[in-house]
Amino acid sequence: MPTGPPRADHAQGHDASVLARLAGLGGLGRTGSPPGGGRYGLLLAVLVGTYLFSAFGARQAATEVQVFLFALVLLIALRTSPLPGRWPVIIGVITVIGSLVTFFTSLTGARTGTAAEDLWKTLLLLLMTVIVVVRRVLAKPTVTIQSIYGALSAYLIVGLMFASGYAAIEHLGESVFFANNQQANTQTFQYFSFTTLTTLGYGDFTAAQSGGRAVAVLEALTGQVFLATLVARLVAAYRTPGPPEPAGRGRLPEDVDGPGDDEDRD
Repeated sequence: MPTGPPRADHAQGHDASVLARLAGLGGLGRTGSPPGGGRYGLLLAVLVGTYLFSAFGARQAATEVQVFLFALVLLIALRTSPLPGRWPVIIGVITVIGSLVTFFTSLTGARTGTAAEDLWKTLLLLLMTVIVVVRRVLAKPTVTIQSIYGALSAYLIVGLMFASGYAAIEHLGESVFFANNQQANTQTFQYFSFTTLTTLGYGDFTAAQSGGRAVAVLEALTGQVFLATLVARLVAAYRTPGPPEPAGRGRLPEDVDGPGDDEDRD
């Protein structure tokens, strides 16, 4: 005949396992707040707006305001892809101060001042944004719609970054950038950059010098690798999340009270 104490020990062990399951579910409870960062819908919308403003806005206004729009893009990226320690504050302060300095420098009308602004947009604002966003996207353990938004945002930033790089080459060099004396401004650099990044190659704008051609080849390779590896893999790995379980129904065993309790009540 089995005695009472062993039976009680078994019931206590069963209760302990149930409590352990409840504790494991507590980290995913409905009242908990999701971890911060990793939401790129706003960043993607700002990038699309920046692209359209640069394409359809007045030429001079687009050139002058673009540095502040790119600074805003970096600040949003820092907010959605938080860095450890005080790095977000340090990078944010440097972004604001550097953007103001290069903006007022470009107002002088000197080629070196305009080139400095273009280099600031290329090497610090946009390149830093790409690194921050891609780092956060690759660090996520699962692929969500926000991961795809982040990858698309980084793809747009790469196109804008190379466009600013072409403008810097134009202002630092002594010869024209485009062949056949094609007009070089913010709109045409942006158009040339994205047609190169996507390898469309319309041929209406081509680089005249070997330096511009070399950078264009690097952009075409970057666009192909980025689109074929990162974006394609994220889209292939993305799965629509299933419907949430009804409230109050968890994966607990039917006999929560422990074995033998129904027999005791009988």
